[in-house]
Amino acid sequence: MEKMIQLVMISGRSGSGKSAAIHILEDIGFYCVDNLPVGLLSTLINQQLEDTQENNRKLAVGIDARNNPKHLANFAEISENIEKNPQVSCTIIYLDADDQTLIQRFSETKRKHPLSSEKISLSEAVSIEEALLEPIASKAHITLDTSKLNLHQLRDLIKNQVHGNAPSRMSVLFYSFGFKHGIPVDSDLVFDVRCLPNPFWSHSLREYNGLDAEIIAFLEKHESVQKMLHDVGTFLDTWLPRFEANNRSYMTVAIGCTGGQHRSVYFAEALFTRFKSAFPQVQVRHRQLVKHS
Repeated sequence: MEKMIQLVMISGRSGSGKSAAIHILEDIGFYCVDNLPVGLLSTLINQQLEDTQENNRKLAVGIDARNNPKHLANFAEISENIEKNPQVSCTIIYLDADDQTLIQRFSETKRKHPLSSEKISLSEAVSIEEALLEPIASKAHITLDTSKLNLHQLRDLIKNQVHGNAPSRMSVLFYSFGFKHGIPVDSDLVFDVRCLPNPFWSHSLREYNGLDAEIIAFLEKHESVQKMLHDVGTFLDTWLPRFEANNRSYMTVAIGCTGGQHRSVYFAEALFTRFKSAFPQVQVRHRQLVKHS
Protein backbone atom coordinates (compact mmCIF):
# COMPACT_ATOMS: atom_id res chain seq x y z
CA MET A 1 0.00 0.00 0.00
CA GLU A 2 1.34 3.43 -0.98
CA LYS A 3 2.04 5.73 1.94
CA MET A 4 -0.28 8.71 2.26
CA ILE A 5 -0.04 11.91 4.29
CA GLN A 6 -3.06 13.86 5.47
CA LEU A 7 -1.57 17.34 5.66
CA VAL A 8 -3.32 20.20 7.44
CA MET A 9 -1.72 23.62 7.22
CA ILE A 10 -2.90 26.04 9.90
CA SER A 11 -2.32 29.76 9.59
CA GLY A 12 -3.88 32.99 10.77
CA ARG A 13 -3.17 36.26 12.42
CA SER A 14 -1.72 36.27 15.92
CA GLY A 15 -4.48 36.00 18.51
CA SER A 16 -6.91 34.24 16.18
CA GLY A 17 -6.40 30.81 17.80
CA LYS A 18 -3.74 29.25 15.57
CA SER A 19 -1.73 27.79 18.46
CA ALA A 20 -4.90 26.41 20.06
CA ALA A 21 -5.84 24.79 16.74
CA ILE A 22 -2.41 23.13 16.54
CA HIS A 23 -2.88 21.72 20.05
CA ILE A 24 -6.34 20.43 19.11
CA LEU A 25 -4.92 18.60 16.09
CA GLU A 26 -2.17 17.16 18.25
CA ASP A 27 -4.81 15.83 20.64
CA ILE A 28 -6.58 14.00 17.82
CA GLY A 29 -3.46 12.24 16.59
CA PHE A 30 -1.65 14.63 14.26
CA TYR A 31 2.12 15.01 14.28
CA CYS A 32 2.42 18.78 14.65
CA VAL A 33 5.16 21.24 13.72
CA ASP A 34 4.50 24.88 14.63
CA ASN A 35 6.09 27.94 13.02
CA LEU A 36 7.70 25.94 10.22
CA PRO A 37 9.56 27.98 7.58
CA VAL A 38 7.43 27.75 4.43
CA GLY A 39 10.48 26.88 2.37
CA LEU A 40 10.91 23.65 4.35
CA LEU A 41 7.40 22.31 3.74
CA SER A 42 8.35 20.04 0.85
CA THR A 43 11.41 18.78 2.72
CA LEU A 44 9.31 17.91 5.77
CA ILE A 45 6.74 16.06 3.68
CA ASN A 46 9.37 14.03 1.83
CA GLN A 47 11.05 13.19 5.12
CA GLN A 48 7.76 11.98 6.58
CA LEU A 49 7.07 9.81 3.54
CA GLU A 50 10.53 8.24 3.82
CA ASP A 51 10.76 7.84 7.60
CA THR A 52 7.31 6.91 8.84
CA GLN A 53 6.34 3.25 9.14
CA GLU A 54 2.66 4.16 8.96
CA ASN A 55 0.76 3.89 5.69
CA ASN A 56 -1.41 6.84 6.65
CA ARG A 57 0.36 9.69 8.41
CA LYS A 58 -1.45 12.72 9.84
CA LEU A 59 0.70 15.85 9.73
CA ALA A 60 -0.24 19.38 10.83
CA VAL A 61 1.94 22.43 10.21
CA GLY A 62 1.53 25.88 11.71
CA ILE A 63 2.63 28.81 9.54
CA ASP A 64 2.70 32.39 10.78
CA ALA A 65 3.96 35.84 9.86
CA ARG A 66 7.38 35.27 11.40
CA ASN A 67 8.30 33.48 8.16
CA ASN A 68 10.55 35.01 5.55
CA PRO A 69 8.30 37.49 3.67
CA LYS A 70 9.65 36.25 0.33
CA HIS A 71 8.60 32.68 1.17
CA LEU A 72 5.15 33.85 2.25
CA ALA A 73 4.77 35.71 -1.02
CA ASN A 74 5.55 32.47 -2.89
CA PHE A 75 3.10 30.40 -0.82
CA ALA A 76 0.73 29.83 -3.76
CA GLU A 77 3.45 28.20 -5.84
CA ILE A 78 4.74 26.14 -2.91
CA SER A 79 1.29 24.87 -1.93
CA GLU A 80 0.35 24.05 -5.54
CA ASN A 81 3.47 21.89 -5.89
CA ILE A 82 2.55 20.04 -2.69
CA GLU A 83 -1.01 19.47 -3.87
CA LYS A 84 0.29 17.88 -7.07
CA ASN A 85 1.84 15.08 -4.99
CA PRO A 86 -0.56 12.10 -5.23
CA GLN A 87 0.62 10.90 -1.80
CA VAL A 88 -0.51 14.08 -0.06
CA SER A 89 -4.05 15.11 0.85
CA CYS A 90 -3.79 18.79 1.74
CA THR A 91 -6.15 21.10 3.62
CA ILE A 92 -5.31 24.73 4.36
CA ILE A 93 -7.18 26.28 7.30
CA TYR A 94 -6.94 30.02 7.90
CA LEU A 95 -8.09 31.48 11.22
CA ASP A 96 -8.91 35.14 11.65
CA ALA A 97 -10.84 37.59 13.80
CA ASP A 98 -11.79 41.22 13.47
CA ASP A 99 -9.13 43.78 14.33
CA GLN A 100 -10.87 44.95 17.50
CA THR A 101 -11.07 41.40 18.86
CA LEU A 102 -7.41 40.69 18.11
CA ILE A 103 -6.30 43.91 19.79
CA GLN A 104 -8.52 43.18 22.79
CA ARG A 105 -7.10 39.67 23.16
CA PHE A 106 -3.54 40.99 23.22
CA SER A 107 -4.50 43.67 25.71
CA GLU A 108 -6.19 41.15 28.02
CA THR A 109 -3.33 38.65 27.96
CA LYS A 110 -0.56 41.29 28.09
CA ARG A 111 1.22 39.41 25.31
CA LYS A 112 3.42 41.21 22.82
CA HIS A 113 2.44 40.95 19.19
CA PRO A 114 5.33 39.31 17.27
CA LEU A 115 5.43 42.19 14.76
CA SER A 116 5.03 45.10 17.17
CA SER A 117 7.97 47.19 18.30
CA GLU A 118 8.85 50.62 19.61
CA LYS A 119 8.10 52.00 16.15
CA ILE A 120 5.13 49.75 15.27
CA SER A 121 1.98 49.93 17.40
CA LEU A 122 -0.26 46.96 18.11
CA SER A 123 -2.93 48.12 15.67
CA GLU A 124 -0.32 48.68 12.96
CA ALA A 125 1.18 45.23 13.60
CA VAL A 126 -2.26 43.64 13.18
CA SER A 127 -2.66 45.32 9.78
CA ILE A 128 0.86 44.46 8.63
CA GLU A 129 0.34 40.82 9.57
CA GLU A 130 -2.87 40.68 7.53
CA ALA A 131 -0.98 41.82 4.44
CA LEU A 132 1.88 39.36 5.02
CA LEU A 133 -0.49 36.39 5.37
CA GLU A 134 -2.76 37.34 2.47
CA PRO A 135 -1.09 34.78 0.12
CA ILE A 136 -2.08 32.02 2.56
CA ALA A 137 -5.54 33.43 3.25
CA SER A 138 -6.28 33.54 -0.47
CA LYS A 139 -5.35 29.85 -0.87
CA ALA A 140 -7.21 28.58 2.20
CA HIS A 141 -9.72 25.81 1.72
CA ILE A 142 -11.38 26.71 5.02
CA THR A 143 -11.53 30.14 6.68
CA LEU A 144 -12.80 30.39 10.24
CA ASP A 145 -13.74 33.63 12.00
CA THR A 146 -12.95 33.10 15.68
CA SER A 147 -14.13 36.54 16.87
CA LYS A 148 -17.10 35.09 18.76
CA LEU A 149 -15.75 31.61 19.47
CA ASN A 150 -14.55 30.20 22.78
CA LEU A 151 -11.99 27.41 22.98
CA HIS A 152 -14.59 24.62 23.13
CA GLN A 153 -16.37 25.94 20.03
CA LEU A 154 -13.07 26.25 18.17
CA ARG A 155 -12.20 22.68 19.14
CA ASP A 156 -15.49 21.39 17.75
CA LEU A 157 -15.08 23.36 14.52
CA ILE A 158 -11.55 22.13 13.90
CA LYS A 159 -12.52 18.52 14.63
CA ASN A 160 -15.54 18.70 12.34
CA GLN A 161 -13.57 20.30 9.51
CA VAL A 162 -10.76 17.76 9.72
CA HIS A 163 -12.76 14.64 10.59
CA GLY A 164 -16.15 15.55 9.21
CA ASN A 165 -18.88 14.42 11.55
CA ALA A 166 -16.84 11.55 12.98
CA PRO A 167 -15.80 12.54 16.51
CA SER A 168 -12.29 11.84 17.74
CA ARG A 169 -12.10 9.31 20.53
CA MET A 170 -10.81 9.69 24.04
CA SER A 171 -7.79 7.72 25.21
CA VAL A 172 -8.36 5.86 28.49
CA LEU A 173 -5.61 4.61 30.80
CA PHE A 174 -6.30 2.26 33.71
CA TYR A 175 -3.47 2.74 36.17
CA SER A 176 -2.88 0.63 39.28
CA PHE A 177 -0.88 2.03 42.19
CA GLY A 178 -0.14 1.64 45.90
CA PHE A 179 -1.44 4.28 48.29
CA LYS A 180 1.65 3.95 50.46
CA HIS A 181 3.66 5.28 47.51
CA GLY A 182 1.30 8.22 46.90
CA ILE A 183 -1.58 8.89 44.52
CA PRO A 184 -0.47 9.45 40.89
CA VAL A 185 -0.52 13.18 40.23
CA ASP A 186 -2.01 12.76 36.75
CA SER A 187 -5.06 10.82 37.95
CA ASP A 188 -8.47 12.03 36.73
CA LEU A 189 -10.54 9.47 38.65
CA VAL A 190 -9.29 7.53 41.69
CA PHE A 191 -10.90 4.38 43.09
CA ASP A 192 -9.82 2.92 46.43
CA VAL A 193 -10.01 -0.89 46.64
CA ARG A 194 -8.28 -1.26 50.03
CA CYS A 195 -11.58 -2.40 51.55
CA LEU A 196 -11.43 -5.66 49.56
CA PRO A 197 -9.90 -8.94 50.83
CA ASN A 198 -6.12 -8.68 50.71
CA PRO A 199 -4.09 -11.63 49.33
CA PHE A 200 -1.02 -10.19 51.02
CA TRP A 201 -2.08 -11.72 54.35
CA SER A 202 -1.90 -15.19 52.86
CA HIS A 203 1.77 -16.27 52.97
CA SER A 204 1.26 -18.62 50.04
CA LEU A 205 -0.02 -15.76 47.86
CA ARG A 206 2.22 -12.90 48.95
CA GLU A 207 4.90 -13.53 46.32
CA TYR A 208 2.39 -13.28 43.45
CA ASN A 209 0.81 -10.17 41.92
CA GLY A 210 -2.54 -9.33 40.36
CA LEU A 211 -1.48 -10.66 36.97
CA ASP A 212 -1.00 -14.17 38.32
CA ALA A 213 -3.70 -16.85 38.17
CA GLU A 214 -3.40 -17.53 41.93
CA ILE A 215 -4.34 -13.93 42.82
CA ILE A 216 -7.08 -13.77 40.19
CA ALA A 217 -8.66 -16.97 41.56
CA PHE A 218 -8.45 -15.66 45.13
CA LEU A 219 -10.16 -12.36 44.31
CA GLU A 220 -12.80 -13.73 41.96
CA LYS A 221 -14.23 -16.01 44.61
CA HIS A 222 -15.14 -13.04 46.84
CA GLU A 223 -18.57 -11.53 46.24
CA SER A 224 -17.43 -8.12 47.49
CA VAL A 225 -14.76 -7.95 44.79
CA GLN A 226 -17.26 -8.71 42.04
CA LYS A 227 -19.78 -6.25 43.49
CA MET A 228 -17.26 -3.40 43.52
CA LEU A 229 -16.05 -4.29 40.04
CA HIS A 230 -19.65 -4.19 38.82
CA ASP A 231 -20.37 -0.86 40.53
CA VAL A 232 -17.19 0.85 39.28
CA GLY A 233 -17.74 -0.53 35.78
CA THR A 234 -21.32 0.76 35.75
CA PHE A 235 -20.14 4.17 36.95
CA LEU A 236 -17.57 4.34 34.15
CA ASP A 237 -20.13 3.11 31.60
CA THR A 238 -22.18 6.18 32.45
CA TRP A 239 -19.52 8.87 32.87
CA LEU A 240 -16.64 8.10 30.50
CA PRO A 241 -18.84 8.92 27.46
CA ARG A 242 -19.85 12.18 29.17
CA PHE A 243 -16.22 13.17 29.60
CA GLU A 244 -15.53 12.27 25.97
CA ALA A 245 -18.51 14.34 24.82
CA ASN A 246 -17.01 17.27 26.75
CA ASN A 247 -13.91 17.15 24.53
CA ARG A 248 -11.64 15.26 26.91
CA SER A 249 -8.75 13.75 24.98
CA TYR A 250 -7.27 11.67 27.80
CA MET A 251 -8.67 10.07 30.94
CA THR A 252 -6.56 8.32 33.58
CA VAL A 253 -8.53 6.04 35.89
CA ALA A 254 -6.32 5.18 38.86
CA ILE A 255 -7.03 2.12 41.02
CA GLY A 256 -5.26 2.01 44.37
CA CYS A 257 -4.67 -0.62 47.02
CA THR A 258 -2.14 -0.59 49.86
CA GLY A 259 1.01 -1.73 48.05
CA GLY A 260 -0.10 -1.71 44.41
CA GLN A 261 0.75 -5.37 43.87
CA HIS A 262 -2.44 -7.40 44.11
CA ARG A 263 -5.96 -5.93 44.29
CA SER A 264 -5.37 -2.77 42.28
CA VAL A 265 -3.54 -4.70 39.56
CA TYR A 266 -6.36 -7.24 39.26
CA PHE A 267 -8.95 -4.44 39.22
CA ALA A 268 -7.16 -2.39 36.55
CA GLU A 269 -6.79 -5.45 34.33
CA ALA A 270 -10.48 -6.33 34.75
CA LEU A 271 -11.56 -2.80 33.81
CA PHE A 272 -9.17 -2.77 30.85
CA THR A 273 -10.76 -5.99 29.57
CA ARG A 274 -14.24 -4.55 30.03
CA PHE A 275 -13.61 -1.25 28.22
CA LYS A 276 -11.04 -2.11 25.54
CA SER A 277 -13.79 -2.62 22.97
CA ALA A 278 -15.68 0.56 23.96
CA PHE A 279 -12.80 2.94 23.24
CA PRO A 280 -10.24 2.48 20.45
CA GLN A 281 -7.34 3.64 22.63
CA VAL A 282 -7.38 1.89 26.01
CA GLN A 283 -4.25 1.02 27.95
CA VAL A 284 -3.39 -0.50 31.31
CA ARG A 285 -0.30 0.27 33.38
CA HIS A 286 0.88 -0.89 36.81
CA ARG A 287 3.07 1.63 38.58
CA GLN A 288 4.33 -0.67 41.32
CA LEU A 289 4.98 -3.55 38.91
CA VAL A 290 7.20 -1.49 36.63
CA LYS A 291 10.31 -3.36 37.81
CA HIS A 292 8.72 -6.64 36.74
CA SER A 293 7.57 -5.54 33.28
